[in-house]
Amino acid sequence: MTVGILGLGLIGGSIARAYAKAGHTVLAADTDSAILEFAKIAGAVHGVLDDSTIGSCQLILLAIYPKGCADWLEKHGAQITKGTLVMDLCGIKEEICKRCFPVAEKYGFTFVGGHPMAGSHYSGFKYSRSNLFQGAPMVLVPPKFDDIELLQRVKDTLLPCGFGRFSVCTASEHDRLIAFTSQMPHVLSNGYIKSPTADSHQGFSAGSYKDLTRVAWLNPQMWAELCMENRENMLFEINTYIKNLQAYQKALEDEDISALTALLEEGRKRKEEVDG
Repeated sequence: MTVGILGLGLIGGSIARAYAKAGHTVLAADTDSAILEFAKIAGAVHGVLDDSTIGSCQLILLAIYPKGCADWLEKHGAQITKGTLVMDLCGIKEEICKRCFPVAEKYGFTFVGGHPMAGSHYSGFKYSRSNLFQGAPMVLVPPKFDDIELLQRVKDTLLPCGFGRFSVCTASEHDRLIAFTSQMPHVLSNGYIKSPTADSHQGFSAGSYKDLTRVAWLNPQMWAELCMENRENMLFEINTYIKNLQAYQKALEDEDISALTALLEEGRKRKEEVDG
């Protein structure tokens, strides 16, 4: 199989390594020509994905910012061979699927929204690895939910990545859930580390500090775009969190240990309910 990959960051680079390791031909495009050359030297990429090679791909994976993915597909849709499977690997789905499903229908290829639930607080090709997705969940947003053959085709095509579980949902459901499970934790972590107390944390911090602040070390441009394009869902989560924090704040201000204990117990039980 010839696989085309747009973008050689952490996700695109790891995808490239996985397919190259499995013996497939990998063609790639990246705005940084030095990264592309390095990927070739590393054996993750065998050639360039451009106007002359797009038509040779049986699989095309889009691993750049959401708007860039949709722009690229609208520009190059006519060059993609009918029957080719095209997937994006972005963190939001509603806007990109809204733009890309019609392009696929117009030119006769298949587009499926995809979101690999794996990553790192480090970004860039140098941190990519072929086993990044081993055992990880993969969320799929297909154009039709009753197309069992398509879903099986996607699973089979993605075998080199080693995903452990596949979930299928609508684009709007994906974005609602991802605001809570992914985007919100990044914003909370990023806001938390801004406390002036952080300057003195050395020697006083352990696992809880590390767990909470790990994703504060993020790609600002990427996460700003993801959060902004998922604005309504993010505002709901932020407003809900603020309301909950205010309850803890009031208990502390009132010196009400019973109320604070009840709030903490409520949170403990909620964690048990949702995660077992």
